[in-house]
Amino acid sequence: MSLDPNRPDLTIGVLGTGAMGRGIAQVAAAGGIHVLMMDARAGAAQEAHDFIGKMLQRAAEKGSMSHLDAQAALGRIKIVNALADFKPCHALIEAVAENLDVKRQVFGELEAVVASDCILATNTSSLSVTTVAARLKTPQRFAGFHFFNPVPLMRLVEVISGLQTEEWVCEALVAIGKRMTREPVRCTDAPGFLVNQVGRGFTLEASHLVYEGISNFVDVDRVMRDVGGFRMGPFELMELTGLDVTQPASVLIYDQFFQEPRYRPNLIMQARYEAGVLGRKTKRGFYNYDAEMKAIVPPEAPAPGARPDSVWVSPAEPYGYKALTGLLEKIGAPLESGAKPGAKALCLVTPIGDDATTCAMDQGLDPKRTVAVDTLFPLVKRRTIMGTPLTDRAYRDAAHGLFASDGVPVTVCRDSPGFIAQRIVAMIVNIGCSIAQSRTAAPADIDKAVTLGLNYPNGPFKFADVLGVSRIHQVLSAMNRIYGDPRYRPNIWLTRRARLGVSALTPEP
Repeated sequence: MSLDPNRPDLTIGVLGTGAMGRGIAQVAAAGGIHVLMMDARAGAAQEAHDFIGKMLQRAAEKGSMSHLDAQAALGRIKIVNALADFKPCHALIEAVAENLDVKRQVFGELEAVVASDCILATNTSSLSVTTVAARLKTPQRFAGFHFFNPVPLMRLVEVISGLQTEEWVCEALVAIGKRMTREPVRCTDAPGFLVNQVGRGFTLEASHLVYEGISNFVDVDRVMRDVGGFRMGPFELMELTGLDVTQPASVLIYDQFFQEPRYRPNLIMQARYEAGVLGRKTKRGFYNYDAEMKAIVPPEAPAPGARPDSVWVSPAEPYGYKALTGLLEKIGAPLESGAKPGAKALCLVTPIGDDATTCAMDQGLDPKRTVAVDTLFPLVKRRTIMGTPLTDRAYRDAAHGLFASDGVPVTVCRDSPGFIAQRIVAMIVNIGCSIAQSRTAAPADIDKAVTLGLNYPNGPFKFADVLGVSRIHQVLSAMNRIYGDPRYRPNIWLTRRARLGVSALTPEP
């Protein structure tokens, strides 16, 4: 079978007209596709039609489309009142409640209505495409077509093949997605597909390190914005989406992967979910909110005025040594040049994955004078430092004051393998590599999905290449060694490319 996705009379059905369904109908109609739209709730489809009309009119007023095109697009959307009215459709997209039984019932009924070559697609974000299709007589024409909210603004759409999906179905959906002016990415059925899998590395790892007492919500968000380059910190993001969305999805992905440690949820998120402290929608979450619903964020404390009498930088990590000494020379630090630190010198180490304690012990340094600095990321917008459990407060404050002396803010965290940004970004990379290794999707599509669907500054593979594949592998290996937790074991895709010294994007024949 085949479908010409560019035929002028292409007609799709949209079942469910909530935020997702009406968004799908809008971009489809704007792309020249005829849309039949239905919702089980009386009046819902008309409300969606009116809303789409306002959105198209607004687009015309902003100049992104002409008024004539807006009117024509709205004219291509027709409300229908029964499943039988979907009979003319060439493809049908379901956007009903995220409930397996409901979806199975709907598709069972639709299968008997539409033509044998009509594509059936689900917009599910968390259910298995294969499982939804399992009871159909023709699962070969069934696929996932996962859009992101708000659909008109989020350009990404995931095209997911189930176990029995035929290739022509996905090829047609890719073309239909492009006609809707979306950016399609292909993947095979897997828990969380692409975007929701990779997103676990960002939110879960942040929650784990706060649970361990390494840092707090506000500082983690600051570091990931200023150091990692993310538009929002992980806790800010969870505040926006709501823990009633994030936590159940995390648990579902963890269970669907048979408790794979990389996706292990965290008690911080679970406790707030159970207490109904969900974020902005409950006016309380990781942050509290004022009357205007702005997060109440405590100001950063001023940096200490203390400075060290002398500073010695460990050469154990040549990359970090070069970056740190260059900065210290620029800010006029009293650098020592000897092979070993003086008796009273502040000892600076630049670990990649290790904690400050490991560096001090392995390098024979005084743990009372040792402070670690994260040099994996540029030291431009914010700097992250940490001491050992024995680091003298005077030395830690002197390091803090020194690194803030040129006006750049400094975050002090407790001793941790990988600081804050190293461990979160490394987990994002590791999950991306596991997706590629399982052949769920190609590396380039994974990067595209993450940058478009999550607005990350880089996809997992670009992050690895920019920061260094071997260094990301080093972060994970150190965390795996120190914690003894298989959560941090490097994926074999990453391990091989680190050993070969090639790009993380390097495909396999």
